[in-house]
Amino acid sequence: MSRSAHPAGPRHADVLPEGHYSAPPADLNVLDPKVWSQTVGRNADGVAHVGGLDVAALAEEFGTPAYFLDESDFRARCRAWAEAFGKDADVFYAGKAFLSRAVVRWLHEEGLNLDVCSGIELATALSAGMPAERIAFHGNNKSEEEIRRAVEVGVGRIVLDSFQEIVRVAHIAQSLGKRQRVQIRVTVGVEAHTHEFIATAHEDQKFGIALAGGQAAEAVRRALKLDGLELIGIHSHIGSQIFDMAGFEVSARRVVQLLADVRDEHGVELPEIDLGGGLGIAYTSDDDPREPHEIAKALNEIVTRECEAAGLRTPRISVEPGRAIVGPSAFTLYEVGTIKPLEGLRTYVSVDGGMSDNIRTALYDAEYSVALVSRTSDAEPMLVRVVGKHCESGDIVVRDAFLPADLAPGDLIAVPATGAYCRSMASNYNHALRPPVVAVRDGEARVIVRRETEEDLLRLDVG
Repeated sequence: MSRSAHPAGPRHADVLPEGHYSAPPADLNVLDPKVWSQTVGRNADGVAHVGGLDVAALAEEFGTPAYFLDESDFRARCRAWAEAFGKDADVFYAGKAFLSRAVVRWLHEEGLNLDVCSGIELATALSAGMPAERIAFHGNNKSEEEIRRAVEVGVGRIVLDSFQEIVRVAHIAQSLGKRQRVQIRVTVGVEAHTHEFIATAHEDQKFGIALAGGQAAEAVRRALKLDGLELIGIHSHIGSQIFDMAGFEVSARRVVQLLADVRDEHGVELPEIDLGGGLGIAYTSDDDPREPHEIAKALNEIVTRECEAAGLRTPRISVEPGRAIVGPSAFTLYEVGTIKPLEGLRTYVSVDGGMSDNIRTALYDAEYSVALVSRTSDAEPMLVRVVGKHCESGDIVVRDAFLPADLAPGDLIAVPATGAYCRSMASNYNHALRPPVVAVRDGEARVIVRRETEEDLLRLDVG
């Protein structure tokens, strides 16, 4: 493969424009284990590998772009969360991060529960053998058909998100001769330190019923009166990609106060609280996420302390990690196409994917890492912006990063920590074909979600 020299953008930290990057790493060939899954490394020839298979061979077999999911890493993270919280708590994997039938089977085998937020996510879970009683059903606007199916199959809990839904679920359950276990989702007025669009506990947003003004207390009153409902607890979720536990402490304190108010008014101690998910992962070397055992210890201490102060029995805790499990377990592999240096600014590196396979950079201003993985290089670092092939100036995959200055068309680069919300939010913009998800483990690779084809798209176009 020829790698002809080309004029590059800035290469030294003292002449770089302002951006989202840190100084270049000491060695661009090192794959930081903080942002890559557990089985990723480099072979003796410098080619990166995952699960015992090198990326050049994987690209040859499965094409690019493609998501490669480290099954061993995923399973290990499931076990770490289950062990951290133990038998007296429940861990629900947040299916919206990434869901497939293979993933459902892995969750089942590793002892985790699953939360879903649409009828098709529920159907996927059931089709892969997840017991209905281990499924929680979320959503701010569940249809009657979705609720009916959830009640019919016997999901373990439905999380009620509005006053209308309290009545709707109760009516459907009663018509089916059932009593549905439910939680009420409350917004606790906590401003999580995260992007505006993924902060979910402040009051000016679409999820939940506000504590402010007695709204949540009224929701509890109504739910306790309805024969079709068994109110088992309160649900709270403050946002996503959060590193600071302070928000969880405030949230837990307010939820426990609501439990105490319910006891005082109704003589009932609700047995469960769900503190949601949202714990952050490392997208770059600068991120410093907490380990599951640290999170479990902190949350248990917070809830126990607040319940003791309120004179309550400590309820059973549930958490909902999604990104924290699947995010670090996958990377996206691309082939480099056009390389365009902009003198005094940066070099634009175009790949064969883009915002159709990772919308998070455009949507949330998310930051990612990137590495040359088809070889090593001793060339000096150059500041790059990795962009896609779509007809959109906002089609950015990695806003600011460093790659070797001898990068050339045909090289393979990979973006780690793309297991969460990349395939699940993928689109057909510009009629792009959504990439496959390939599970890799112990020297074997298999497609668990196949690449879309031209025929798939044309089959839907019945015009």
